[in-house]
Amino acid sequence: MEKKQELLMVLNIISNFTDGLLFFDEKDRLVLINKKAEKLLDINKKLIGKKAIELTDIPYLETIIGIFLSKQNLQKEQAKINEKTIEVSFINNKGTLIILHDITKEKMVEQMKNEFVSIVAHQLRTPISSIKWTLKMFLEGSFGQVKQDQKKYLEKIYTINERMVELINDLLNIARIEEGRYVYKPVPTNLINLIETIIKQFKEKAEVNQINLVFEKPNFSTKIVIDPEKIKLVLQNFIDNAIKYNHKGGEVFVSLKSDKENITVSVRDTGLGIPKEQQKRIFTKFFRAANVMKTDTEGSGLGLYINKELIEAHKGKIWFESKEGKGSTFSFSLPLQKNNNKIK
Repeated sequence: MEKKQELLMVLNIISNFTDGLLFFDEKDRLVLINKKAEKLLDINKKLIGKKAIELTDIPYLETIIGIFLSKQNLQKEQAKINEKTIEVSFINNKGTLIILHDITKEKMVEQMKNEFVSIVAHQLRTPISSIKWTLKMFLEGSFGQVKQDQKKYLEKIYTINERMVELINDLLNIARIEEGRYVYKPVPTNLINLIETIIKQFKEKAEVNQINLVFEKPNFSTKIVIDPEKIKLVLQNFIDNAIKYNHKGGEVFVSLKSDKENITVSVRDTGLGIPKEQQKRIFTKFFRAANVMKTDTEGSGLGLYINKELIEAHKGKIWFESKEGKGSTFSFSLPLQKNNNKIK
């Protein structure tokens, strides 16, 4: 009797669960649908007992079944169903449990937030840029001689203003990425030449920070189809971080290797490293490691998130290895396409 009551209680919980639930047995037969799934997918329990392949022509449900049948080891996907955005999760254990979570409201809030950030960043861009050029003219003596103590304060204000400009640019880049407006212009590009140009840009900053910046130039040159401006931004973020979060007398090594399918760029430093327990969050927005926050270095916590989006938009992969107190190596790989030419 107790087992029967327990079973009824479990079935009642499943039936009234706030997320939609579908369960397919090991033979891909549908054996369970709860009320929420029926409502989200506009289906009924008459489908119980049918195989997944028999459900591919049913509106709304066909999207879920298509994902289920086409991919292995799938954990999460998003699907547009009946004008709703549904997060689809899969749990495999003696069959497959499919969880349907309605995230339509979350998506709307996220879109509103992104639009707000975009509007604010655009509105701030013009006055912040005007302040920058006015300060620059003061520092250059365009409005007359500036006293040494006045110059010192103006330089501090200029530095703070530069950080604001960088933050606004990062926010605008994120807004464009998340709105799908970040236009990519892929062209055949000599990646080594691009890296050498960026290294020259950072030489002065490296010297000021007493960092030895080295490009371990390979003995080949590779042309690859990329958007050079976007990959340049990725490399700038990596190298800037490697210098910024390093020790005086530290080193930064930029290297490049290639095989038949991919070209890989790595930036290795001897700096602060990232605490192990925080490494899962490294590519999320606004994240800065705890050990970095204790230093005087400034940052928005947006650069690595932008890098991840840009590399994945190029169908590439991005990853890192790090040990706190020993340094980090950030890498990305880009696929070599058929029209890329490797020049020996």
